[in-house]
Amino acid sequence: MTRYILAAIAGIWMADGLALLSAPLLVIRRLQESLEAAPNLLRWQAIGIGLGIMLLLWSTPLPYQPLWWMTGGAMVIKSCFLTWGPTAWRTPLLSWCFTREAVDYRFFGLWLCTLAVLLLHALGLLHG
Repeated sequence: MTRYILAAIAGIWMADGLALLSAPLLVIRRLQESLEAAPNLLRWQAIGIGLGIMLLLWSTPLPYQPLWWMTGGAMVIKSCFLTWGPTAWRTPLLSWCFTREAVDYRFFGLWLCTLAVLLLHALGLLHG
């Protein structure tokens, strides 16, 4: 079961990464519009806390262990900040994130795709 959940995390990373690689400004604008229309969507970041904790706990036997601990920790910290962080800090940070150049989003998309492939490889789901 844990392998499937970790593989699902990799799938989410891959989907997000490919979206950012192919249409970065469209994805970011839609995200920005969604958050402006419904700021409570940030509460869904609580799912990121759970997934980050799962990555921290269940990746112990996997190769690239320090990478999974750093990534899981970053997921938990980011999600906690977006869920419960002070609005006075969160709003300027999100505004800054939404005004990046397209190439910045593409680098982030490439990073997400790389993490996805490494996690699938660590799980033994990529042969070759």
